[in-house]
Amino acid sequence: MTSASISAAASEERADLRTWISVFGCMLGALVSVLDTQITNASLPEIEGGISAGFEDGAWISTSYLIGSIVMIPLTNYLTTVFSFRRLLLGCTVSFLIFSMGCAFATNLGQMIAMRALQGFSAGVMIPMAFTIVLAKLPKSQQPIGFAAFAMTATFGPSIGPTLGGYLTDTYGWRYVFFVNLVPGGLMLALLYPTLDREPMHLGRLRDGDWLGVVTMAIGLAALQTVLEEGNQNGWFGSDKIRILSLIAAIFLIAFLVREFTTPRPLVALRLLADRNLGLGTLANVVVGAVLFGAIYLLPTYLDRVQAYNAEQIGFVLAWAGLPQLAILPFVPFLQKHFDDRLIVCVGLAIFSASCFLNIHLDQNFSGDQLMVSNIVRAFGQALVLAPLARIATSTIAAQESGAASGVLNMMRSLGGAVGTAALVTLLTLREEFHSNIIGLSVTSFRPEVQALLTDLEARITALGTLDPERAYRTAVVQLGGIVEREALIMAFSDVFFVLGLALVAALALVLFTRPMVSRGPLHPAVD
Repeated sequence: MTSASISAAASEERADLRTWISVFGCMLGALVSVLDTQITNASLPEIEGGISAGFEDGAWISTSYLIGSIVMIPLTNYLTTVFSFRRLLLGCTVSFLIFSMGCAFATNLGQMIAMRALQGFSAGVMIPMAFTIVLAKLPKSQQPIGFAAFAMTATFGPSIGPTLGGYLTDTYGWRYVFFVNLVPGGLMLALLYPTLDREPMHLGRLRDGDWLGVVTMAIGLAALQTVLEEGNQNGWFGSDKIRILSLIAAIFLIAFLVREFTTPRPLVALRLLADRNLGLGTLANVVVGAVLFGAIYLLPTYLDRVQAYNAEQIGFVLAWAGLPQLAILPFVPFLQKHFDDRLIVCVGLAIFSASCFLNIHLDQNFSGDQLMVSNIVRAFGQALVLAPLARIATSTIAAQESGAASGVLNMMRSLGGAVGTAALVTLLTLREEFHSNIIGLSVTSFRPEVQALLTDLEARITALGTLDPERAYRTAVVQLGGIVEREALIMAFSDVFFVLGLALVAALALVLFTRPMVSRGPLHPAVD
């Protein structure tokens, strides 16, 4: 999209039907891209079983997609100038469908991780391109409608993804979580192929790309994710593998930072983070991304491991964090016209944080019905945060740099989600081990309470037909160990939700130090 086409579109009073069809097609792509980030979460136990992967490895199914998307987001604007908007979007849509099928037919963890990463790489262009088409094709009088739809895809998609995934998995099997992409993908191609403008390619610009930045970022992030995912099960720095990967991550990420601050055409415009509002807003955005994606990963894991919910039941519980947003989001632009964006974000973060604190008293009876309240509270908080936070972050950025600033925000939020999810898995394991050790010190056969419990368990086992007293006792000891393990796990989930709540309080503090908005006019185009 050129500046001339943007100006021409802005001068029109109303967009025609062809334009709206192309805008709708791009919004559908943004929704699918965000949806697929979390659609596997409610189905992870079934997917892990289908490809013979363990619980510790399952997080890679989500984070590999995020890493691929993170790498592609900052590349989108540059690749559009090389291949044209139409060719890039249509090509990535086709490749997204191909790699979705690859995920569906994966037979082991390695294949699944590779296909999910390539799927995320293809889907990464859809979010920034949906933003671009609103700015380039819609006249200013109709842009608020486009940006409202864009914000809805960014907020609603992650919350409703596990619900859809859970239903498909329980009804048809986990492979249909990926087969379902054929429907919106095919519709996208039907909508976009005849409506997007044909433009020439400029392949000569390929030599100007920051390919060193792409390579250093991809290798550094992949190594960092591996350290976070596998550090705990490999003994952290007691493992040669973890030490080597940590060194690789440090070298390549430092090289990436040096490259981005020294090259005239950086992949990621990190220099813009020197701006107070963008810097603080981006840090807050990273935290929000980590909590948003982390909570959507934790809840299905809790319901599966503690409450033995199936995929459809998990999806139904998580729907209460997504569906209410459809009623709330349309009112956010109205609030922005009458209240300071910082106030809106702080209220949203406070509500979001409260939803996490509502889950710090988990017990064996805390399941779907009890989680409904915290999920509805979370829906209110999330809906108030993302769009106003993006506007705060970009409010002091020059208009010609708004696209680069939006790319930084999108990338960092996704990065926060990827790293945050991996870190939460590690924290959950560590806290489970901690509580198991503490409880284990108290659960000894010399304590009267433990002896009474073992006697009761033995009696129940004997009543079921086990006549051998020694066998009944051994079975009772095993069951007692299972009770200790379950209670330690529940306490670990409570601890992690407490950490998420504190993280959102820290994000609220960052927002308080941003500069106030100069005016409260129409939404800034970088809002997402």
